Amino acid sequence: MNTKSSIADQNATAKTKILFKNLTDLSNKAILFGHQDDLAYGVNWKQVAGRSDVKDVVGDFPAVYGWDLAGLEKKSDKNIDGVPFDKMRQYIIEGHSRGGVITLSWHLDNPLTGGNAWDTSPKSVASALPGGQSHEKFKLALDEAANYISTLSDKKGNPIPILFRPFHELTGNWFWWCKNNANPEEFKALWKFTFHYLQAKGIHNLIYVYNTADFKSKEEFLDYYPGADYVDVLSFDNYQFNDPTKDNSFVENCQRQFKIMDEVAKEQNKIMALAETGYEAIPYDKWWTNTLMQAIGDYKIAYVLVWRNQGWQEKEQKMHYYAPFKGQTSEKDFVDFYHLDQILFEKEAAKVKLYK
Repeated sequence: MNTKSSIADQNATAKTKILFKNLTDLSNKAILFGHQDDLAYGVNWKQVAGRSDVKDVVGDFPAVYGWDLAGLEKKSDKNIDGVPFDKMRQYIIEGHSRGGVITLSWHLDNPLTGGNAWDTSPKSVASALPGGQSHEKFKLALDEAANYISTLSDKKGNPIPILFRPFHELTGNWFWWCKNNANPEEFKALWKFTFHYLQAKGIHNLIYVYNTADFKSKEEFLDYYPGADYVDVLSFDNYQFNDPTKDNSFVENCQRQFKIMDEVAKEQNKIMALAETGYEAIPYDKWWTNTLMQAIGDYKIAYVLVWRNQGWQEKEQKMHYYAPFKGQTSEKDFVDFYHLDQILFEKEAAKVKLYK
């Protein structure tokens, strides 16, 4: 058993190593709360300086800020969710300067077809590997990511440490990199190539987050796992879909998956996270202190992040948000959740001094 916690990138910056160690220590006693796209927009507003739906409700920002790099690969000026990349850079610098943690996902376009991340054309993963027909195109995408990440630095010019979560939800079947589209060796090769390529480009401020969707066994969780030397954080995504007062499957699934993941984390000395979760439009008024806290249970995780607050979705003709706003049904419970000792938002996270 590996008893010494060490970061996967052997040349990681000092601040990145410090953040990783502090997240490891902190996860034994507290959980950081995160929200996707928190500073960029919320329900019925967009790009208002200093605003956040979370802050409107509890008077504090989330401790973890999630952002997505999709769009960089085609040199777009804004990401898949309409956040301009220059604004995203400002938001990342701003959140980090207050003591918050940054995590980046990447709904990367399919390099084989040019379709979006949800284009599951066969052999897409194999084509991106060395010798594959879209390998050079995949390298160009990584170049764009490396160029952008290299611009994320604090006021002193130090690279901002980032929790990087590529190829997420890999046990699903909806993205071009998912397991239905690659055998384990192909996926591991894709991960390792990405890992080495970004470092060769001088990127040493990443903490690598391995992320699945559902899995039923330890074997399934580890089937596509690139190995302890290539991963820092173990995580899965799981959303609430049914009324939790009538259906406990969300809690049961999270508990089952945490049990499996915890065993791996202890064996390999990794930290854990619930990298994406939420209950769309949060119709249950006690979801935060009841359902979500039951889903996490006693497991030691570094952070939990809920998805974005888009607001009205014209195409789907419905509201799409995962954190409450003023007047929302679960607002009071979210305030109670904020006051739980083991849940940290930004003010408490800043006191911990995660970067020192």
